[in-house]
Amino acid sequence: MNLFKDAGHLLRFAALFVIAFLVFWAIRGFVVPRSFGQYGHYRGAAIGEIGARPLHFAGHDACETCHSDVVDVKKAGKHAHVNCEACHGPQAKHAADPGNVTPVKLETAALCVRCHAASAARPKTFPQVNAADHSNGVACETCHQPHSPGMDTPAANAGGAK
Repeated sequence: MNLFKDAGHLLRFAALFVIAFLVFWAIRGFVVPRSFGQYGHYRGAAIGEIGARPLHFAGHDACETCHSDVVDVKKAGKHAHVNCEACHGPQAKHAADPGNVTPVKLETAALCVRCHAASAARPKTFPQVNAADHSNGVACETCHQPHSPGMDTPAANAGGAK
């Protein structure tokens, strides 16, 4: 007795499946980079490519080398553990040529709100403000010294920015 009566359509489907698999394998050979899998499920050549990119951030130590006066103020304030470039942006060009590359003046009314805008997702102990109601568009540094914010800082007492 013939177990597979009319097995021709099954064999054609199996042949189609094998052909599709071989086409997939061939295309995969052209599409997937040779270094894929060198370091686990990653493309090994990516490490060299990323390392060859130009630096944009100078790092906290580069800032502290030249701006020790700001570091002293900052260490005493609430922003002691916030890296400089988190607010000031990438400063590698400034660190490499401080005489010719001057960082742009920060727009504190927009910058401070990035972290301090009122949000239910933040802990209640984190300083949060509704910027429109809090300052009526006045720049934050009018009352708060950015490196050491608080109402008891020199900027707040003097009524102006430092």
